[in-house]
Amino acid sequence: MEGASGSCPFAVPAGTRAAEQHPAGPRQAGSTEPSDEEPPGEGLDHHEVMGDGDQGVLEPEGPFSASPENASPVASTNSSTLPELISSEREEETSRNAVLSENVTSSTGTGSVIEGTQTVMWSRAEFHETTQSEKLCLEVLPSKAAQQDYHMPDVIAVRVQMGSDSFHDVAVKIERPTFRKPFLGGFKNRVTGVEFHNAGSQTVPKKRPEKGTTLFCRETQTVFERNRYQQTTNPTSTQMTKRGLYVSNMSDKLITPGKYLTAEEYHKRRLEAVIVLQKYFRRWHARNVVQNLKEKKRLRLAWEAQEELQRKKEKEDKLRMEQERKLNPKTKEDFELLYHALELWRQEETERINRTLTGAERKAALCGLLEQETELIASIGRHKLNADQDNQQKAVLRFLDKCAQPKRWKACDGKITEMDTQYTLRARELLEIYRSVSMNDIPKDERRDVLLLLRGTVKEHECKLTEEIVELIDRELDLMAREVKECNLEGLRKRICTLFLQYIKIPKFNPEVAKILKVPPDPLKLYKNIHFCRSCENYLPASEFPIPANSRTIGRCHLCCKLDNEARRRESFLKYRLILESLRKSEADYQDDATIVFLVQQHLQYMIENIWGCQSALSACNDLYDLVMVRWDKQQEWSPWNTILLTKDEADAHLKLDNLQEAYEAPFIHGIKHKHIRAKKYFAQIPVMTSLFHRSDKQANAS
Repeated sequence: MEGASGSCPFAVPAGTRAAEQHPAGPRQAGSTEPSDEEPPGEGLDHHEVMGDGDQGVLEPEGPFSASPENASPVASTNSSTLPELISSEREEETSRNAVLSENVTSSTGTGSVIEGTQTVMWSRAEFHETTQSEKLCLEVLPSKAAQQDYHMPDVIAVRVQMGSDSFHDVAVKIERPTFRKPFLGGFKNRVTGVEFHNAGSQTVPKKRPEKGTTLFCRETQTVFERNRYQQTTNPTSTQMTKRGLYVSNMSDKLITPGKYLTAEEYHKRRLEAVIVLQKYFRRWHARNVVQNLKEKKRLRLAWEAQEELQRKKEKEDKLRMEQERKLNPKTKEDFELLYHALELWRQEETERINRTLTGAERKAALCGLLEQETELIASIGRHKLNADQDNQQKAVLRFLDKCAQPKRWKACDGKITEMDTQYTLRARELLEIYRSVSMNDIPKDERRDVLLLLRGTVKEHECKLTEEIVELIDRELDLMAREVKECNLEGLRKRICTLFLQYIKIPKFNPEVAKILKVPPDPLKLYKNIHFCRSCENYLPASEFPIPANSRTIGRCHLCCKLDNEARRRESFLKYRLILESLRKSEADYQDDATIVFLVQQHLQYMIENIWGCQSALSACNDLYDLVMVRWDKQQEWSPWNTILLTKDEADAHLKLDNLQEAYEAPFIHGIKHKHIRAKKYFAQIPVMTSLFHRSDKQANAS
């Protein structure tokens, strides 16, 4: 029974001390029924008397039944005498024999061997409508094989008599012990020979929750050790030749005393030995130091050689790339380099002619030079037209691809989410059709399928443009059916591509394109920010004009400035643009909201040429591809009066300095400050820069 604690003795048959112990009886479980029979015992209190057979408790194999008269009585006594015990045992034996003679079934308290389909029944008066359990007397069976083969089921059914003619079946769950209960002692009745064992019951302890790690118990003890030196005695003896004894002297050694060594001589010899050791050690140490210095020198020379090779390789790559860009120009920077090289060639040839020729020969040579220059300009123009066509086609594809991009946004966890809308899907469909239509050298069957798909797409909207596209598609299909050559269809196919591109750029047919078009759908917005170019006499938006920070009027547009540069000065701004991009990238890494670096786009060339002389402030290197601009004082924001022009290696070393006054000499610092004053004087003419002077002064005072 769960819930009961402590120990309570009960009786078991003799010789069954090691047998399995059972829970306490009704008295131990809390029953208050009085009992008329009391077994004898010495000092017995709340004991249960069991049969003196030598067999264990039997458990039923299924539901069993027993009438109230078949159940063996349980005696709970406080005191008894020997005659009463003998008479009660005789009565119980008589009643058991009578029951066994009338019924074939044998039963026990906690279990029995049942034959047939009999069930156990208790009267309602005996149970008093409670769930208390009774122990039935153990029956001695002649065979033990049935006991060993029998196994108690997990659930048994008990039929309880509720009335004279009504019965109620109760399912009883059997709780099996998970461990063997220990022997807690007891005592024996001298008269009857019945042994009483102490028993206790307790609820099953709760298991500790597993922590996921294996724990081990180990005893540790600090060990105290003590070392003690001992010198054991070693008894020795000597024997000399004497009368009656001969000792051989063949193995003896003759020892002669040496020169006596004084303390001064001893210490002097020790000092000389120490000096010899120091010499050898210092020699070994010096050799190691020299070897380390040689190794460092070797590594340094190898690193310098590798860096020199790396610089040469980079320079060769730049020259090769520049030569490739001049031979196959594709971008604006490539044509700037080409025109700049043409101007350098023209100046060299003019100088050579003026130096070597005079008179009519000079004029004839200059005329020939002019014709050569004209031919070169025409060749550059042809390359430019071809490059413009390729760039225009790439620009159209980039424009359409931008329209077909899905919507993207960044979540709080840093992941980027993409979503396609109906407009982006429509733009992607039109992009695929345009790519198919603009492809050349495809089979006729595929071309016919593409044209049919295009006609089905544009027929969804009826307007003059779609009607013209459908007409051109029908014309090409008709010509293809007549086996017309491909070269004769190029013009027609270009017209179809151009009209279809116009179809794609209409927001009504492609809603996603409205967000990317430069020309707004509402024409009233065009009047807000439009300026007049006095050179080409065109009205253009403000984004098409290079507006310097110190100008008060609108000058020429970008296209006119580009044409003027190609016709007259032919300067290349690629090197200055690379320096500016490197400067902006380095300032963005500081993350201190630098703004001045984004306002000096038109004036960086003036700073490099007029203030810094197109050379490094330290090494006077004049290769603009290897020069960069960095902060003079890295604690302050970059500005024209807080900068220095250095090579890439010098810039890396400069940014690692903590104290500029200790790193550089006073004349060098004075020269840098003078350049800063010149830059501040030049930029003081720009209205936008004047408001930034005070902020930089505050930063300098704070630092």
